[in-house]
Amino acid sequence: MPLDDTDIKLLRLLQQDATLSNKELSFKLHKSIAAIHERVKKLKVQGYIKRTVAIVDRHKIGIGLISFSQVFLKAHTAEVLNEFERDVAKFPEVMECYQMAGSYDFMLRIATKDMDAYHMFLRHKLAVLPQVNTVQTYFVLSETKSETAYSI
Repeated sequence: MPLDDTDIKLLRLLQQDATLSNKELSFKLHKSIAAIHERVKKLKVQGYIKRTVAIVDRHKIGIGLISFSQVFLKAHTAEVLNEFERDVAKFPEVMECYQMAGSYDFMLRIATKDMDAYHMFLRHKLAVLPQVNTVQTYFVLSETKSETAYSI
């Protein structure tokens, strides 16, 4: 079902602060608490809201290094692609994994404590996967923008 203006406003508010209560949302959107409750429930059931999380300050939990790795696979059969995706999804250091079009097969966003931890991850987890041919990694020097909310 298409989203109406209230659904869009509701999603915008929740993307900025998912801790807002139904009462607070109802006040901001000029709707009843029950109507907001039903809309949020509907948006979850329909898959617009996938999950509700807390965004943690990575520095406060000791994650000091973010890197992006381009992964080139040895083959491109469905079996090899599926095995790689299954294997890499198990690594807690991998925050995001995207299959790409272009000169490499996958882009990974990796979060580790420091360069030593990344080195151990690369040598003992990622590079030893049987599907991996080459890994090329870029390290983040500074973060200018990091958003979690989509423009809707």
